[in-house]
Amino acid sequence: MGNTNFDNFAFAMLTVFQCIQWRMDRCFIWMNDAMGFELPWVYFVSLVIFGSFFVLNLVLGVLSGEFSKEREKAKARGDFQKLREKQQLEEDLKGYLDWITQAEDIDPENDEDGDEEGKRNKTTSTRFGKTASMPTSETESVNTENAGAEGENAGCCGSMCQSISKSKFSRRWRRWNRFNRRRCRAAVKSVSFYWLVIILVFLNTLTISSEHYNQPNWLTQIQDIANKVLLACFTCEMLVKMYSLGLQAYFVSLFNRFDCFVVCGGITETILVELEIMSPLGISVFRCVRLLRIFKVTRHWASLSNLVASLLNSMKSIASLLLLLFLFIIIFSLLGMQLFGGKFNFDETQTKRSTFDNFPQSLLTVFQILTGEDWNAVMYDGIMAYGGPSSSGMIVCVYFIILFICGNYILLNVFLAIAVDNLADAESLNTAQKEAAEEKEKKKSARKESLENKDGDKGENDRKKAIEAKVSVDEEAEEEKEHPEPDEEDEDEPEVPAGPRPRRMSELNMKEKITPIPEGSAFFIFSNTNPIRVGCHKLINHHIFTNLILVFIMLSSASLAAEDPIRSHSFRNIILGYFDYAFTGIFTVEIFLKMMTYGAFLHKGSFCRNYFNLLDLLVVGVSLVSFGIQSSAISVVKILRVLRVLRPLRAINRAKGLKHVVQCVFVAIRTIGNIMIVTTLLQFMFACIGVQLFKGKFYRCSDEAKQTPEECKGKYIVYKDGDVNSPSIRERHWHNSDFNFDNVLSAMMALFTVSTFEGWPALLYKAIDSNGENVGPIYNNRVEISIFFIIYIIIIAFFMMNIFVGFVIVTFQEQGEKEYKNCELDKNQRQCVEYALKARPLRRYIPKNPYQYKFWYVVNSTGFEYIMFVLIMLNTLCLAMQHYGQSKIFNDVMDVMNMVFTAVFTVEMVLKLIAFKPKHYFTDAWNTFDALIVVGSVVDIAITEVNPPEIDPTGPPTSSEDSARISITFFRLFRVMRLVKLLSRGEGIRTLLWTFIKSFQALPYVALLIAMLFFIYAVIGMQVFGKIAMRDGTQINRNNNFQTFPQAVLLLFRCATGEAWQDIMLACLPGKRCDPESDYNPGEENTCGSNFAIVYFITFYMLCAFLIINLFVAVIMDNFDYLTRDWSILGPHHLDEFKRIWSEYDPEAK
Repeated sequence: MGNTNFDNFAFAMLTVFQCIQWRMDRCFIWMNDAMGFELPWVYFVSLVIFGSFFVLNLVLGVLSGEFSKEREKAKARGDFQKLREKQQLEEDLKGYLDWITQAEDIDPENDEDGDEEGKRNKTTSTRFGKTASMPTSETESVNTENAGAEGENAGCCGSMCQSISKSKFSRRWRRWNRFNRRRCRAAVKSVSFYWLVIILVFLNTLTISSEHYNQPNWLTQIQDIANKVLLACFTCEMLVKMYSLGLQAYFVSLFNRFDCFVVCGGITETILVELEIMSPLGISVFRCVRLLRIFKVTRHWASLSNLVASLLNSMKSIASLLLLLFLFIIIFSLLGMQLFGGKFNFDETQTKRSTFDNFPQSLLTVFQILTGEDWNAVMYDGIMAYGGPSSSGMIVCVYFIILFICGNYILLNVFLAIAVDNLADAESLNTAQKEAAEEKEKKKSARKESLENKDGDKGENDRKKAIEAKVSVDEEAEEEKEHPEPDEEDEDEPEVPAGPRPRRMSELNMKEKITPIPEGSAFFIFSNTNPIRVGCHKLINHHIFTNLILVFIMLSSASLAAEDPIRSHSFRNIILGYFDYAFTGIFTVEIFLKMMTYGAFLHKGSFCRNYFNLLDLLVVGVSLVSFGIQSSAISVVKILRVLRVLRPLRAINRAKGLKHVVQCVFVAIRTIGNIMIVTTLLQFMFACIGVQLFKGKFYRCSDEAKQTPEECKGKYIVYKDGDVNSPSIRERHWHNSDFNFDNVLSAMMALFTVSTFEGWPALLYKAIDSNGENVGPIYNNRVEISIFFIIYIIIIAFFMMNIFVGFVIVTFQEQGEKEYKNCELDKNQRQCVEYALKARPLRRYIPKNPYQYKFWYVVNSTGFEYIMFVLIMLNTLCLAMQHYGQSKIFNDVMDVMNMVFTAVFTVEMVLKLIAFKPKHYFTDAWNTFDALIVVGSVVDIAITEVNPPEIDPTGPPTSSEDSARISITFFRLFRVMRLVKLLSRGEGIRTLLWTFIKSFQALPYVALLIAMLFFIYAVIGMQVFGKIAMRDGTQINRNNNFQTFPQAVLLLFRCATGEAWQDIMLACLPGKRCDPESDYNPGEENTCGSNFAIVYFITFYMLCAFLIINLFVAVIMDNFDYLTRDWSILGPHHLDEFKRIWSEYDPEAK
């Protein structure tokens, strides 16, 4: 592959680094084409799972923790500074008060008047200050009554009224003005006015979204008229609000300021277009910005309102990060220009787009590398510019790796760290707001009752205090009723030592209660005491019956995966069809027994009142209906057969841990609803702007020399690889881009792929080259248009998508905490107690025999450990020195070195066996691991010496392990793992390993859910896209297809990592050639593929990229919180350290 291979250690490191970054297109080709290994996919898939999902997310965990810690420090510094200033102010005030007191002795008469006036001024200024400094995202959430009333005097009409004499006319006019303003204010604040504005916004949205390429003239005219009418309506709304609220109160609201800006922009645009100063496209983007008005709906949607407020708070933190990001991009752009400016022209047959030839282009290329899309292709170009991989040009890859690590890992992960931190704050804010609102309501109702009986300021204050006290007492009493203190519960049983142990809900419910037979008759015949019904109840709740059904679910799922998607009438499918009948019969009997036990659906506790039971019924019903309609030509039957893949979901109802994870996912989806709405609205707005900018402009001719559809006819000559001796004649055709902005739906699809970072540079350069509607491209025609894509990526991909991920993380952490809702200990205390309860004493073997003790003393000494550490490092270095095409002498030296190291490690094993005796030696897992490696290495040397490899003198020199397909030399590589054992003596690495292991322990059910998702989508893919022909040069090829279950799973794994998923989706759309062996009718050769591909791939990508893979992040960040918090707080890792050190002083654990 030229630049990417495993020929030596440096190249292998670079290749692995790319695979970890999900550059899976190349990895999957290597995976399938790798020679000399069976099952190479195991290597690549495990590399991505461990490297990408775990190790890289540890970086995120560290960053997130460090960010929140620094933020807390900054907040503490700010609070301290404020306290210092307050103390200083009090000291100054004390000096002034002393001075005033002396003055009071001289002039006691004016004291009262002056004091009252000061108070009055202070009150007024405070009131005005509060009103002015209250920016809000909701339109009328400010106290506009007071502000408006003050605005009447101090605002727009105050000065005029003072200048007019107090005549009868002016009084009447003022009264009429005041009356009208109150009426207008009441109207503006009414719900009907709010909904009227929402309807206008909706109509405005509809008008803008109806624009598309090649639209008829009458639609354009309607859009223009509607635009002017709606602009007039929004202008009237703005003027009425200004009049009723007063200018001061109007501009307090953030939305009102935004409204004013949009309306003024719209008026300016209309005037400029009407006077023909500017073309309608010029500022038509302003029309799209009006769509942001739809956020007005947040006024009556509290949770969405809080989310918008949280996003605006995040913006403040992110503004400084964006500045840092911009400086970072500028620095690397200038450096890139110095290194690679004008050097990417080594291949004259291709025009490189991602170059460093000028400053704007350099900025774009650095930004592309930051997003991670095709960064390796740019790196290869950089290496080739300096002479290729065989020269010293390889050194330039350092520039790209540093840029990628600093930008992508650190700076872009800080976006997510900020998002998680702000969302966690927002969640606690939401809870606090709810509590405050409830308390306010209680106070309000209590105040109303008390005001009926009494009056007076003093009395009111006393009542407020009494009510507050009463409310707090009532709440405490309620809490005590709900959650009685553990002390009271455990008073009768003081001898039980496990009293304070925090018990998980899963532990509490370990002995699961069997649901009793509900009241009411089953099928109107069998009463709840009927012996048949009681027998059915016993049968379905028997553990053997439950386990048998689980086995049948697994077998039926396996039969679905084993089906042949190409030849539907093959022998295999016929046999599996009979099995299908059997499984469906078993599941039908099970459902009948359950309905017999619990009843069908009329009474409480019946079978159909449970959602999971309904899922069972749907799956079995679908199978029965598909048997009833046998003709496979009917499309309904095909859909029903696809729905059979829901069978594995029946296992959820039977595996409690899995059920808990699924419920968590549903809670997360429900919580994520708001962020989905906000993201979709922003995406929709950008799509509308994209339609305005690019509709009909992505058309081009296959012959780049032709610019219009009229010119693009006939044939043209293409020279393969620029060789004039190998010409080929091709037909010209006028075609559109696969992703375009011709209408809003196409634009949203194109922008969604951009937000996933897949293939966005290609779309960007098409936009830059775009010329006019239905006209071919011009190279670098509009470079400035790239700002649209950069803003979109920053707002949607960097910010909103990270908020989305943050929501998943915060939601899952909250769900985890809910499990301990009745526990008074915090999470860290619970972990400490659980660790202490589960901890086992650590025994250290010390031999009594003096000779044996000498050996024990040597192998346990620090010097011996350091010697072994150096030897392992040297062994690792020898393994890393091996390379492709090494000489025979080098081979012989390596073999000798291998023997030496194997002998040394054998001596170490023997010494340890003498020191510890076999019984104690093998109790340590690391020693067993060492012994396995040594035995493997000895066997390897023995086999190599008995059967020396044959070396062909004419061919390239080969290394000793090339002779066997999977050589036992693989064991040598595991010696490197011993470095982990030695490095784990450092506290930092030990904590990392602790996190790694804890994260693994938390993932079995999450992994099961991921496996289930992959299974369902793989089987659907086989059923729907399995017949598409495999052709090299397309995305559906021998390495990438849906024709077998393992291939379908690997293809989905590639999509889950995000690699070229949109190209695979395009390759599965209708009109694709069918596989020659599939059973299609004559004339239907090109009818394979389906529009369902769009729904299939987008839903799969969203579920994987935004929800499932983020479970890894959530688990790791959850287990990582103790790594970055205050180390003075006792944690389970401290107890682990204590246990280890205690064993040194108490070796026999007495």
